[in-house]
This record gives sequence, C-alpha cells and structure tokens, in this order.
Amino acid sequence: MFQPSTATLELLDALERAIDPAVEEDFKNQWRDFWNGRFEGEIFTPVRKVCPTVDLPDRININDAIGDYDLMLRSQLREALWAISQKSRIPSVRANYGTGILSSVFGAEIFVMPYKNDTLPTTRSVNDTEWMRGMLERGMPDLSVGFGRQVLEMGEIYAEVFSKYPKIAKHVPVYHPDLQGPLDIAELLWGGEMFYAMYDEEDLVHGVLSLITDTYTAFMEKWNALHAPDAEMNTHWGSFFHRGTLVLRNDSAMNLSPDFYEEFSVPYDTRLLSHFGGGVMHFCGRGDHYIESLCKIPGLYGINMSQPHYNDMEKIYQNTVDRGIAILGFSGERAREDAGREGGYRHLLHS
Repeated sequence: MFQPSTATLELLDALERAIDPAVEEDFKNQWRDFWNGRFEGEIFTPVRKVCPTVDLPDRININDAIGDYDLMLRSQLREALWAISQKSRIPSVRANYGTGILSSVFGAEIFVMPYKNDTLPTTRSVNDTEWMRGMLERGMPDLSVGFGRQVLEMGEIYAEVFSKYPKIAKHVPVYHPDLQGPLDIAELLWGGEMFYAMYDEEDLVHGVLSLITDTYTAFMEKWNALHAPDAEMNTHWGSFFHRGTLVLRNDSAMNLSPDFYEEFSVPYDTRLLSHFGGGVMHFCGRGDHYIESLCKIPGLYGINMSQPHYNDMEKIYQNTVDRGIAILGFSGERAREDAGREGGYRHLLHS
C-alpha cells in the first residue's frame, strides 16, 4: 500500500477542493461539441468558465521525480492543479518517464539528463545491427525491465490514491505513458544504422518493427487494465481531448521517403490503431511528404504537429481537415494566418 507524504496529501486536498464538477463538465462538453460536429466556429479553443486562483507548490525537478514515486505523484498533481487555473488546459497526469520507456524495456541504456536541465530522460541507441538481431531472436522482453516497472507501478499508485478522491478520480484522467510509436522506438534502439538496414536488411527491420509492435500492444494492455480508456474521448498532454485511445509518436518518419514510410511505418501504426480503437498521430518537423499515406490509415482521427513552417500547410490541410481528420494543439498564430483558405478548417482545427 502506497502512503503519500504530508506534502502530497495537502496537494491532493487542494486539487480536490479546486475542482468544480459543473465547470469541468461544461469544459468537457465543449470538446464533445467539437468532436460531434456541433462546433460552428473556424478555430476551436475551449474556455473554462471559472478559473480558480490556486497556490502552487514549488516545481519538482524531473530527475528527483523519476527516482521517487511520491515526488512523481506530487509533480503531476501540481501540473493538474495549475491546469485547473487556466482557461483552456485539461487537468491530467501520467507516469512521466520520458521517451525511452519501451526502448529501456528492450535493454537500451537509460540516459538521465543533467540535473540543471530539468528535462525528461531518454535512452542511448546501441548502433549495433548484430545486437538488434539478437534482440529479435530473444523475442518479447520482460515488461518490468528498465522504466517498465516504474511506469506500471506508478499507474497502480494513481489508481490507488485517486480512488480516495472522487472529484479527482472523475475529472483528472490518467493518460497513457509516452510509448512513442514503432518506428521511433526502433530508431531509439538502433540509432542511425536503422536507416542503412532499411536498404540492406529489410527483413530484419520488419522483424524488429513487428516485435516492437507486439511489445507495445502487450504493455498498453497492461496499462489499460489499470486505467481503462474512455469509450467517448481521451486526453493527452493536458492539451486536448481526442477520439480513440492512442497518441502515437512518429518523429522519425520525417527522415523517410514516402515509399519507405509506406513500407516501414504504415503497417505497424495501422496494427496499433486497429487494435486499440484508433487515435491520433503526433509528429515534429516535416510531415507533408507522407501526410497522404498517414491520413489513409483507418482509425486515425487527428494529428498533432509542431513546426508548421517546415511544411506545405495547404497539403497538410487537404489531407486532414478537408478529409474529416482533426488538427489538434495547433499554432494559434499560424491557424489565424491560414484561416482564409478556401473551405476554412471545416470546424476541425483546435488551437
């Protein structure tokens, strides 16, 4: 049984008091309108009708939080309490262990950033194709290796602690950890050699991606047993509600040609979105060269992208909002700049 510290208990009480169920339900109803075709504006930005004034404790350095469950809980509760005080944020928490969760499960070395950076950890790439061949031969790893154990145990702690706070349990969702996506995990493990192997040993690459997809599925099923996704819509990053259950990451795809994207990414993203009832794809950098293939994946309800200045945004819009696929968490400045495009955003752009 987990026992929160006095400071964490005080923060739990403060968050429970700050939540006004009527206000939070109204805020969520705005998102329901967006997803159910009842939003009639051009750029969707939900507004919390009442933003309480809150007293926030000092921020906890992420290096401290990843080594202490109580500090992890407190750091995430602080973010949720801050979100309650903001017009458009969603109070939510996660097991916040960075991008290297599944790569660490496969045995990659965890790399913790310098304390002064206060930045999430990751893992070091092995950059060794023979190591990857051995990984494939060993098959699915023990899911409690690396950050896997901490993530799942943190999920158990959220379930246990939140069960004692009815307003938190209802209005502060625990969203799924950052498991990335198959291609990103493969690059985190393999490093730059992965791109050479796509030419020289494509069967090995497909084998690795298939194993990663199976492992992702097994890990997410364990997570969902702790925190079942909502059938209506789920949240991520405190930024948006989305249809489906997954937010996949595909930053590595910007390095691929459209043909390689079709071969080495689409089949595995499709398997995950199909298995888990759809979701959203996040990518940084350039994505306009493969956006058409991405948006043909069944169960893709939205994209979340950064750096629109690296993209032909008209091509992005034609393959997303013009086809009924939402853009979530988009740059407000760029959204306003492009709002006069023919057809607008079809009421499907959130900023």
